[in-house]
Amino acid sequence: MKKKHYVTLIKWALFVIYMILLFYVVFFAEGMGRAEIASGYKYNLTLFTEIRRYWRYLGHFDSLGWIAFLNIIGNVLAFIPFGIFVPWLSNGRINVFATFAYGFALSLTIETVQLICKVGCFDVDDLVLNVLGALCGYAVYAIAYRIVKMFSKKDR
Repeated sequence: MKKKHYVTLIKWALFVIYMILLFYVVFFAEGMGRAEIASGYKYNLTLFTEIRRYWRYLGHFDSLGWIAFLNIIGNVLAFIPFGIFVPWLSNGRINVFATFAYGFALSLTIETVQLICKVGCFDVDDLVLNVLGALCGYAVYAIAYRIVKMFSKKDR
């Protein structure tokens, strides 16, 4: 096998591992409150309701502040790798708009499955935070790509 094939195989293996970890944390991690199935459907369809509520708690140094931090930062951080993987797996052929669309589609899928399975809560604010994470990941990819390209030109 050529070196390029190994690199492609490793990239896809890392992506699969990331997706397994993401789905585990979202649907099964007890530390994230996923030990029980809710008796009813939980959802928030009002944009920025939960973000505003959690933002108020961020200054508190108690369990509410920690929950707020995990919710806001965790939703963003969870999708940064996705925003890196999407253009990386396509060898840079996917742009920021496609990354936005793929990030939104994955987040919407996760939120919908949470609603149907009564695990967690369907939250439009999570869609916003997840897509923000995917876009941050894309920015990391774009910066890294330019740096690598710049150094590879110097080596020639």
